Amino acid sequence: MSTPADCVFCEIVAGRSPARIRYLDEDIIVIVNRLTWVPVMLLVMPKKHYSQLELWNSGLLNRLGKVAAEMGCMYSVGGFRILSNFGPDGMQSQSHGHLHVVGGTRLIEYA
Repeated sequence: MSTPADCVFCEIVAGRSPARIRYLDEDIIVIVNRLTWVPVMLLVMPKKHYSQLELWNSGLLNRLGKVAAEMGCMYSVGGFRILSNFGPDGMQSQSHGHLHVVGGTRLIEYA
């Protein structure tokens, strides 16, 4: 996993890497995911680098969840999922803690 020194999300927050920003405040940024498995794929993250576990133990998770739900309602009015991946077996690919908002189409059932 990457560290803050080579974290792509930290580079986006710092303005050194491009991203399509959908929301921004003093603590939180929402960007469009580069992956396009479904029409709506947003990443909701703190500006400060937290690991996924640190994020879930922080006081910021409640605000992140609220923003994620608001973004889902705005960009996927027919319904959406909010997901959080932990570790390689959970498909976590970035060390910077974040939530996924996915939707824009009828999502398949869980296997």
